[in-house]
Amino acid sequence: MGGIAMKSRACGPGRAIGLLALLLLMFCGIAQAQEIEGTWKLVMRKLQDGTTQTPPIAQGAATWHNGLRTLIVYGHTPEGKPWCLSLISSYKISGTEWTETLLLSVNDDGSGKAPAFNQTTETKTTPVTRDGPRIAFKPGFEPVSYAFEGDKWSATLQGVFVDYWERVR
Repeated sequence: MGGIAMKSRACGPGRAIGLLALLLLMFCGIAQAQEIEGTWKLVMRKLQDGTTQTPPIAQGAATWHNGLRTLIVYGHTPEGKPWCLSLISSYKISGTEWTETLLLSVNDDGSGKAPAFNQTTETKTTPVTRDGPRIAFKPGFEPVSYAFEGDKWSATLQGVFVDYWERVR
């Protein structure tokens, strides 16, 4: 009876190391995204003068899921006028980079002017830094710096405020 001859190809050490490196890089990107994914709520804003604000004075909600991010943040200007920022973007995060494509932003800066709408679909990339379980980066379309650690997230606008967020479980 005729059999089918099967060839066995051994994978050389160079190929095996290359494949392992590729899988490791892919896993690291997935692990990075999982660290920030979820639904988050703003629990407190600390102003530069030490004053703390909690809902309903300062409010926010954010969702990061499968590369899509939504954010809405509400507060007051130093003059007491309400302001609100809302955005939708797609994102990718790796061990070294944050890449974000803006899909829509609406910004009411509290000046009394009409809100500014932006649908430019611009993409920006910024560096990511890691320190143990802490991951930090500056999003491309906001003037703040982000730091995530477990179920806590802070957004710092230097010299103005720090927003403290918690993951909703």
